[in-house]
Amino acid sequence: MTNYQRFRKCGRLALLCVLLGTLCKTGGGQIRYSVSEELDKGSFVGNIAKDLGLEPQELAERGVRIVSRGRTQLFALNPRSGSLVTAGRIDREELCAQSPQCLVSFNILVEDKLNIFEVEIEIKDLNDNAPDFLMEELEIKIGELTVPGTRFPLKTAFDPDVGTNSLLNYQLSPNDYFSLAVKSVTDGAKYPELVLQRALDREEKKVHQLVLIASDGGDPVHSGNLGIQVTVLDANDNPPVFTQPEYRVSVEENLPVGTRLLTVNATDPDEGFNAQVSYVLDKMPGKIAQIFYLNSVTGDLSILKNLDYEDATFYEIKIEAQDGPGLLSRAKILITVLDVNDNAPEVTITSLTGSVPEESTAGREIALINVHDRDSGQNGQVTVFVLGNMPFNLEKSINQYYRLVTARSLDREQESEYNITLRATDGGSPPLSTDTHITLHVADINDNPPAFTHASYSAYIPENNPRGASIFSLTAQDPDSIENAHITYALTEDTIQGAPLSTYVSINSDTGVLYALHSFDFEQVRDLELLVTASDSGNPPLSSNVSLSLFVLDQNDNTPEILYPALPTDGSTGVELAPRSAEPGYLVTKVVAVDRDSGQNAWLSYRLLKASEPGLFSVGLHTGEVRTARALLDRDALKQSLVVAVQDHGQPPLSATVTLTVAVADSIPDILTELGSLKPSVDPDDSGLTLYLVVAVAAVSCVFLAFVIVLLALRLRHWHLSRLLQASGSGLTGVPASQFVGVDGVRAFLQTYSHEVSLTADSRGSHVIFPQPNYADTLISQESCGKSEPLLISQDLLEMKGDSNEFQVSFI
Repeated sequence: MTNYQRFRKCGRLALLCVLLGTLCKTGGGQIRYSVSEELDKGSFVGNIAKDLGLEPQELAERGVRIVSRGRTQLFALNPRSGSLVTAGRIDREELCAQSPQCLVSFNILVEDKLNIFEVEIEIKDLNDNAPDFLMEELEIKIGELTVPGTRFPLKTAFDPDVGTNSLLNYQLSPNDYFSLAVKSVTDGAKYPELVLQRALDREEKKVHQLVLIASDGGDPVHSGNLGIQVTVLDANDNPPVFTQPEYRVSVEENLPVGTRLLTVNATDPDEGFNAQVSYVLDKMPGKIAQIFYLNSVTGDLSILKNLDYEDATFYEIKIEAQDGPGLLSRAKILITVLDVNDNAPEVTITSLTGSVPEESTAGREIALINVHDRDSGQNGQVTVFVLGNMPFNLEKSINQYYRLVTARSLDREQESEYNITLRATDGGSPPLSTDTHITLHVADINDNPPAFTHASYSAYIPENNPRGASIFSLTAQDPDSIENAHITYALTEDTIQGAPLSTYVSINSDTGVLYALHSFDFEQVRDLELLVTASDSGNPPLSSNVSLSLFVLDQNDNTPEILYPALPTDGSTGVELAPRSAEPGYLVTKVVAVDRDSGQNAWLSYRLLKASEPGLFSVGLHTGEVRTARALLDRDALKQSLVVAVQDHGQPPLSATVTLTVAVADSIPDILTELGSLKPSVDPDDSGLTLYLVVAVAAVSCVFLAFVIVLLALRLRHWHLSRLLQASGSGLTGVPASQFVGVDGVRAFLQTYSHEVSLTADSRGSHVIFPQPNYADTLISQESCGKSEPLLISQDLLEMKGDSNEFQVSFI
């Protein structure tokens, strides 16, 4: 087992006694620990939870983590115990080389509060390295004339440990010719020298084998050996000498590869081969031999690779000058690297919030960032700011940490996403800068109610629509997003003609489409006033209302209704009276009809569809007046049948018909005479009844004859006046009656005047009613003032059916 292996084994045992030192807190939130190197992974360093004032389980809950900048993580947090432990084996020599004190610094972040704590850990040295000469054997050539007491510099041993664990002394193996002298210099370095104790005799012994032992001061002690072969030569008693013991030079870090830094020079007073000097770099640990090149002949020192101030600011290079026989001397080259602004600032986002709600007030934390510049001095002074006119500010935290916060409240409807650019600029000349981009989403809240595009809406639907038909579509917009923009539609409940509104129409809550649940009838419902509510799905929900006027369009779905002449309720047929002395144009009667539709669908026209005596009567196209077309002749039958058609102007047009019976006679007695010639009843039980009936009719006729005479005189006067008025008012004859009055006016006209004579055989009674005419009705034209009263006679009497036991005569 080598000394080094024995040292490693003993060192591991010693670790149990060296586990972790004291912790101290300094002002400003700094925590200090100390730990020995070469500890196993997971070894305890310090109770970080306790020093932060937290419980172990709070480390994970509060997002406590280690923040380091670009270095390998040497330590870790144990969330179960709340302690700081090693993340792996730590080699102090690799980490800090031969620095007297090895400190590792990093930051602890408590994320929920955005608190940063500085942690500084001192790595304690262990005696885990033996002194090493970096070569196994050294050859020294000594002239035989060398006087005793001459000193020969030997190779120094290198021990990467520090303090008492570093190189302590040298020892030389016992021999008869040489001894060892150790020379100490001001910086504490020790240089072994081989001292010639007695004169050499080449003929006696050409080569001397010696062993140089280097020991450190650790416990246990480690040592390293160097074999020395001394070759005795002839007369070369002067080593090379450098012109100065130390060479100093300052260079900028951006020098190109191959640049010559300086030239060293050494002289040898000997002659010939003994005076030939060569230069070499003393074997040094690390990467010096990979960075610098020393020309062995000229002594020029140049660089093999780029220098970096951020990696090393100072180099100490040991050089040797050796003559031909092998005598050498040493010198130092001290190189100082000057910083140039060759590193742009580095921006690290330590903590980031991806989104903020839009109602957040000014000062809401978004991110915690760290800025760093590897340059030094003014080149490492960094300023950071937000580019553009954006509602964000940067607030200084500790060291080089900044908080990115909102400058005001945000509105997602104006800007739903921000692309924030942070620019870090150093103070160099020219300055270097780095841009870092952060994307921030603004989370929506329900702060906007749905809005309709119009203040009110109007819709039209034809009547007789099918149930379930789509009527109208309303759309509201909500500038919010997701659930806050999901709109549902509803109708405000109301009643129409005593029925709930929901029985007439419904609305699709998702699409806003309005549907008819009822087949509308223009004659019953002409318009509806609806109130539509649009609500979003936010919490709490917001809503807005809009009015919708729904108009029902008329369709031609009602046939004309004939109000006059109307069929009597007892089943008899009304008969109009036309005197045989009537002149052409005589107003016999008037067909009155109405249409429940409106507009063009209610415009009515009249025409004579069928007549028993063609050419005898005519019907007014727009008035419905039935007039004689020619003078009545004796040969014209007593009974005339007319079929009058009433048609509207809808598409398609609808029509109705009425059958008129006109009795042609000058007076009621004439009618009765005609009636008397009818075939009597064959029933013997009816003969007595008929006798009473004839007597009653004769009595009534006598009374009525006197009335007719007076009435004819009055009518002749009115007829004369109507002729005079016709000339001046003929412009009104072509206007449809339906344009002047409604249904109620027509019925009033029918009640204006009537004469009714009822002869009832079975009731043994009769009555005559003579109401006074009302000439103020607008449906009565000037010509109708002088017309004869129509006569209604039982259809059974006119048909001379023997089983008839009643007849009715009506004058209207």
